[in-house]
Amino acid sequence: MRLTLRLRLTVWYSVIVACTIAAFAAVAYVTVSTELSKNLDASLARVGSSLQTVIRKQQLAGMTQLQPRRRSARRTEDADAFEFLRRSSLRDHVGPLPLVDATNTPDPVWGAVYEHILFSSATYRIQVSDANGSIAWRSDNLGSDSLPTLHSFLVKGATITDDRYFTNYSIAGTRYRLVLIGGDVANVSVAYPVDEIDATLRRLFALLLWSVPVSLFVSICAGWFLARHSLRPIDEITRTARRITAQNLQQRLPVPPTNDEVARLTATLNEMIARLETAFDRIRQFTADASHELKTPLAILLGEIELALRKDLPAEQYRATLESCLEEVERLTKVVQGLLDLSRADTGQITLALEPLDLGSLVKSVIASIRVLADAKRVIVLPAIHPDVIVNGDDVRLHQALLNVIENAVKYTPDGGRVEVALTTTPTSAIITVTDSGAGIPEASLAQIFDRFYRVDQARSQEVAGTGLGLSITRWIVDAHYGSISVSSDVGRGTTFTITLPLYHVDATA
Repeated sequence: MRLTLRLRLTVWYSVIVACTIAAFAAVAYVTVSTELSKNLDASLARVGSSLQTVIRKQQLAGMTQLQPRRRSARRTEDADAFEFLRRSSLRDHVGPLPLVDATNTPDPVWGAVYEHILFSSATYRIQVSDANGSIAWRSDNLGSDSLPTLHSFLVKGATITDDRYFTNYSIAGTRYRLVLIGGDVANVSVAYPVDEIDATLRRLFALLLWSVPVSLFVSICAGWFLARHSLRPIDEITRTARRITAQNLQQRLPVPPTNDEVARLTATLNEMIARLETAFDRIRQFTADASHELKTPLAILLGEIELALRKDLPAEQYRATLESCLEEVERLTKVVQGLLDLSRADTGQITLALEPLDLGSLVKSVIASIRVLADAKRVIVLPAIHPDVIVNGDDVRLHQALLNVIENAVKYTPDGGRVEVALTTTPTSAIITVTDSGAGIPEASLAQIFDRFYRVDQARSQEVAGTGLGLSITRWIVDAHYGSISVSSDVGRGTTFTITLPLYHVDATA
């Protein structure tokens, strides 16, 4: 089953949002867990290091300038160094603790927090042992339990760097995070239960567990609404497009009042429909004109043949009838051949044989061909041919194009008139102008003069033999030679056709 565009957009939008939310939730959970563990380790390290600083200060304050004694006596003196931890209140004895940060800069905030934790907290478990691993003091909340010492880990062969070791530890089924800190006077063990961190992570996980589906559901609903709202103009375009047929191509698609992709697509489709309407109009006009052009010779043929068959006629009349029929057949042949050429040209089936060509000689040849018609009407053809004009062209097709233009000029020029044919050049082009002294073409007809079967004056055109396809074929031939053809006219004074063709340039590197 093929999904609709709206549903596909919603599905893809939902998948992207789901992946984004899931990734965000995972990153958030891992980040919070990592930061909590990191902060707990830092807090444990601060507590242990600060307590070692207190012990070291107390030991230095109690030392005397005595002579060295025996090792056993020194061991007793070291044990007495922890006596202050067992006397009365630790807070009253040591006063404010000298807490410093990693840069040895006093930190009053951490100091206050530390004092509260060390003396009042029921969560921190603290134990102090001497260098031999014997426990010298431990916090009351440890009860009968004890914490591992750094000495015990050294005995086990654990790798310890920076006199500090972090590990996990369990006391009576409760998980603790433990830091073991060594020193020259005492080893400090500080533990903190990870239940609070686990509870925080569980609350965060529960929050993510219900917020992710809720967010995804809201995103899916919003995506469906946005897709429906965004595609609504397309639905309207679809309904309107289904109503447009060949009979009502003047109808247009509704353009949304926004300058977005849908609006630009609609405008483009309207332009395409306008081109289709123009093409259909031309096809209808072409069909009507072609039918008219074919109907006249066929009607003449039918009438003359029926007349010849209806009764016996002298041989001379039969001959005249056959000659008339032959003329109409030739006219039909020209129409059909012209239509065939244009049809093949439209589909790209005609290939031109382009080669260097002396355009001046070609123009003279066309003028020579038209002399018979011009002399019969006493029309003077005045050539002005620039020599050595070379173009890259098809001899046969260019001859056909020039013959159409010059022949039309002679046909539509009144008896005794004149036709001027000039060939000039520019640095890049050859320009052929054909100017007659005929009646001219109204300005309203100039834009349609190259349309197939178009006649400017139907009454006058009937007096001039032709198929109505000559100028259409001429324009195609000129366009195929990468040239251009234009017309200008002054009613009552004459018409000028201008053909421009690119000059042939020999490649100097060849």
